Amino acid sequence: MVLKRNVAALASGIILGSLAYQSTSLAAEKPHYVFAMVSHGQAGDSFWDIIRKGAEAAAAKDNVKLVYLTDSTASGESKLLVNVTQQHVDGVALTLAFPGAMESAVRQTIAANIPIVGFNAGTDNWKQAGLMAYVGVDNHSAGMAVGNELNAEGATDAICINPLQGAVQLEARSNGIKDAFHGKFSVVYTPGYDMAAAQSRLVAKLQQDPKIDYVVTLGAPFAPTALTAVSMSGHKAKVGTFDLTPVAAHLIQQGKLQWAVDQQPFVQGYEAIDLLWLYKTNGNVVGGGQAVLTGPAFVTKSNIDMVAKFANAGTR
Repeated sequence: MVLKRNVAALASGIILGSLAYQSTSLAAEKPHYVFAMVSHGQAGDSFWDIIRKGAEAAAAKDNVKLVYLTDSTASGESKLLVNVTQQHVDGVALTLAFPGAMESAVRQTIAANIPIVGFNAGTDNWKQAGLMAYVGVDNHSAGMAVGNELNAEGATDAICINPLQGAVQLEARSNGIKDAFHGKFSVVYTPGYDMAAAQSRLVAKLQQDPKIDYVVTLGAPFAPTALTAVSMSGHKAKVGTFDLTPVAAHLIQQGKLQWAVDQQPFVQGYEAIDLLWLYKTNGNVVGGGQAVLTGPAFVTKSNIDMVAKFANAGTR
């Protein structure tokens, strides 16, 4: 009888333990927090697709719900930030692309005790704006690295393509090039991601000035457009780009594109969400008051074969 009671008690314990385990497992499956990623990313831009993949990977690992929102205008991104603040999300990953225009919205979020981690844009403004941390590159330093590369290659007359006038990270890149480059330098502004208009404007610029020997695009989606414009204009200017995409990687392998300055967007998306999770779960603030840098690094024909496999997988 004692043996039967012990067996029954053991069986009961196993059942109760199993139920407790199932209950814990079900609880673990429910997202602990809701984090919003609010950016100025352009729809259809593969660079932002990579950032989103990184954010989704971190959200899956951390068991949080990710709300991904983008608007490429200052007013639109500000409205998105106000909306997620009113919805009482647990944290925001934000590109501070238009610091002045977004100041009021950022203050509202901070006043609501919602932590903000900046990423990708706002290297020089995130501390002043009151953001908790920042993940990305120092865009001015990245621009200077490009200017030094142009000097090393013997360029004397360079232009850069800027599709979003007023976006601080793009202005910082072009200013960095200007500060380091020893030759003539000018910026060609294009109407957003209208590639036909960008191509037309660039062809006209190249035909107007046959001395241009280098074209730098401030975003990888414009690299193929720049190469086409160079060909159409009968020019021999070389082309390099900021950022890396599978298309840019293929063009480097073919020897058509000279280099890409990689800021590792997957890492930016991943770390922005993961830093929010660390803060919410353990009170951690990473970076020691400094930006968590994800680049820059030059991808050229000498190292493209190693990088290309990751670019083709959509994570570089």
